[in-house]
Amino acid sequence: MLIENKKLKSLFILISFLLIPLVAIICLGIGRYSLSPLQILQSFADSILGNSGDTVAKTVIFKVRLPRILLALAAGAGLACSGTAFQGLFSNPLATPDTLGVASGSSFGAVLAMMFHWNLLGIQALALCFGLISCFLTYQISRIKGKSSIIMIILSGMVISSLFQALVSIVKYMADPEDELPSITYWLMGSMSTVTYKSLLFGVPFIFIGLCIIWALKWRLNILSLNEDEAKSMGMNIKILRLFIIIASSLITASVISMCGQVGWVGLLIPHIARMLLGSNNKSVVPLSISFGAIFMVIIDTFARSASSAEIPISILTAIIGAPVFISLLRKTGGVWA
Repeated sequence: MLIENKKLKSLFILISFLLIPLVAIICLGIGRYSLSPLQILQSFADSILGNSGDTVAKTVIFKVRLPRILLALAAGAGLACSGTAFQGLFSNPLATPDTLGVASGSSFGAVLAMMFHWNLLGIQALALCFGLISCFLTYQISRIKGKSSIIMIILSGMVISSLFQALVSIVKYMADPEDELPSITYWLMGSMSTVTYKSLLFGVPFIFIGLCIIWALKWRLNILSLNEDEAKSMGMNIKILRLFIIIASSLITASVISMCGQVGWVGLLIPHIARMLLGSNNKSVVPLSISFGAIFMVIIDTFARSASSAEIPISILTAIIGAPVFISLLRKTGGVWA
């Protein structure tokens, strides 16, 4: 279903953003200790007004579930936006947030810190650093005589991604199989169980900065689908524009990976759903991807922590849900996106 009317598009995007707090409140109440939306709103009111209220409900909401909901919102919005930006930048519908090897670099930084038994913030900091290092290496390798082409950036990203994946395998091989290896393996599958307000305070600002940059440049992403000469004739500095998009997307991806491990499919699936609904104009696709990504990740994380007694890794759920939905989209569109 393609919405072509501009007013309907704007209304649809507005409704999708209004759904975010509604979905978040509903998901806050789902779990072993169930809470109604009224109880949740009452707990928020009690906290603001300084009333004692239901202490158990407040503990469950503010110490257990709310940090996870906030991370899920930030991670989903960030990965979906990053995927949209890369698909527009590379004019490739299969581009993902890990196209430049950022996720692999961040994963290596995290498992290295875990092997040395660093605390959560140390793991997060090293993952973020190696994610940005991998992006820098990709960009430097792609440059020939001071210039870099899209194909060189993509190929360099594949090489750097493979290199860091190999380094992750080496760390796993060297890790203690009884103590370090299980925690590394579980972290790589993606989980939001270890999130704290402190880690959110460290990682979310980077996601927010990246989102703001891509949001500000969203209409310029359409120009990148043109050939370089046409884009230059419109007065655009393609080199600077690409650099800004790459930095912003890599900042988002590295921050997300540093907080919750590897999460696949979000950056590939959500932008395609947004394009199927609103067409190829990134001015509309970017906002819808952000809202849909946030909602999708909150629902996935809620299911991960409440579906069984043991928490299900997020990447397993995103793959189980994402693959069939993506196949369905392919069959409906024939692989041709509006």
